[in-house]
Amino acid sequence: MSTASSGAAADPAVPDERKTRPRNVRRPTLPAGVRPYLAPLVLYGVTKLVGLTVFAVLLEAAGDYRKKEPRFGGGAHWWDVLSTWDGWWYLQVAEKGYDPRPLEPLDPGGLFTVKQNSVAFFPLYPGLIRGVSEVTGLGLFGSGILVSVIASFVAAAGIYAVVSLLAGARAGTIAAGLWAVAPGAGVEWAVYSESLFVAIAAWCCYCVMRHRWETAGLLALVAGLNRPTSAALIGAVGLAALVTLARREGRREHGVVGPVYAMVVAPLGLLTYVAWVGLSMGDLTAYFTLQREGWAHYFDFGAYTLDVLGDTAVGRHDYLFAFSVPDLIAVQVVLALPFLVALMLRRKPPLVLVAYTLASIVTVLGTQQMFGNTPRYLLPCFPLLLAPAAAMGRLKWPSLAVFFSTAAVASGWYAHYVMFELGIP
Repeated sequence: MSTASSGAAADPAVPDERKTRPRNVRRPTLPAGVRPYLAPLVLYGVTKLVGLTVFAVLLEAAGDYRKKEPRFGGGAHWWDVLSTWDGWWYLQVAEKGYDPRPLEPLDPGGLFTVKQNSVAFFPLYPGLIRGVSEVTGLGLFGSGILVSVIASFVAAAGIYAVVSLLAGARAGTIAAGLWAVAPGAGVEWAVYSESLFVAIAAWCCYCVMRHRWETAGLLALVAGLNRPTSAALIGAVGLAALVTLARREGRREHGVVGPVYAMVVAPLGLLTYVAWVGLSMGDLTAYFTLQREGWAHYFDFGAYTLDVLGDTAVGRHDYLFAFSVPDLIAVQVVLALPFLVALMLRRKPPLVLVAYTLASIVTVLGTQQMFGNTPRYLLPCFPLLLAPAAAMGRLKWPSLAVFFSTAAVASGWYAHYVMFELGIP
C-alpha cells in the first residue's frame, strides 16, 4: 500500500535532499586538543573585556589622566594610561635598547641615590614588542598590548591546564575566570610583563607535573629573561627535579638526564642577564644596587610589610610609598594569604606548585617596594586559585554567572582604576 510520502519520494520532480547535499561539506570543528580550552578562554576573555570597559568609563568620568604627564599615568586617550609607569620603560627598551653605563650617583639627601636605568627591566617582553612591531607594522604601543593580550590567554590556558589536572575541567575553567578578576589583574592587558611571565610559569609547572623535564627547564630559562622574580620558579623546578633524583622510584620512572638537564638549564637565563648587566656597568652587583638605590626595592625580610600593616591598622600613612586606597586593598589581600595557602596545601598539590607559590609569596612580602602593588606582584601565584576554584565548582552555572558578572564589573575599579589612577602600578 503506497502513501503520499512514498509517492513523493519516488517522483523524479521532487529533489532528493540526500542526493543534492554535498557529501564533502563538513561543519567546522575545533581540533580535539583545543576544544577543552574554549570555555576557560571565553570566560577569561569576556570577564577581562567587561573589566576593561568599566575601567575606561571610570577614566573618562574622572578625566584626571588628561592632566598627568604621559610617562606618569597620563595621555591624550584613556588607553594611553595602559603604557605608563613601567610600561613607559618597556617601550623605551623596545625602541632604543639598553644603555648599560656605570651607575650614576645622584645628589645626597633624596630617596634615590643613583640614577634609574632601563637595564632594571628584563629583555624578553620588550624584545617581543620590538619583534611583533617589526613583523606586523604595528606601533610599539599596539604591539605591547597585543603581546600582553595573547600572553594572557596563554596564561589562562596554562592555569586551566594545571588546575584541571588536579581538580577537574570545571575547576580549571573557574580558575581561569578568577585570574581575570584577581586584584592587580589590570596589568594583564597593559604594557606590563606579568601576563607573559604567568604564561611561562603556568606551562612550566604543568610540564614538571607531566614530567616533561626538558621543556620545563627551557621554559624556566626563558622566564629568567623576563622578570627577576623568576628565581622562585627556577628554584621550584630545581627542587622538584632534585627530589625526583633523590628517590629511587623517581630515577627509575623518569631517568636521570631529564631532571639534571632541567636543574642545569633553568637558571641560565636569569644568571646570564644579571651577569651581563654587571659586566656592562662595571660592577657585578650593579643590578641589585640599581634596584636598591634607584628604585628603593630590596629584600628586607618583611620589615617594610610589617611597618605598613602596623601603620594601616591604626590609620596612619607615614610609611614609604603610601597610597591609601591601593594599600587598603593590598592589606586585605595579605591578610587573606594564610587562609588561601592553608586551603591550597589541604588539596596536596605537587611539590613544584607549593615551592613556587611559597617562594613567590616570601619574595613579595619580604621585599621593600610599593605596598599598594602587592596584588599585582602576587598575580603569578596562580596555584592559590586551586582551592577556591574547586569549591566554586560545586555551584550551578547560573550562580557562577552572577558571581563573574559582578566580579567583572567590580574589577574595573579595584583591579584597574585603583592601581593605575589611585596608585602607581
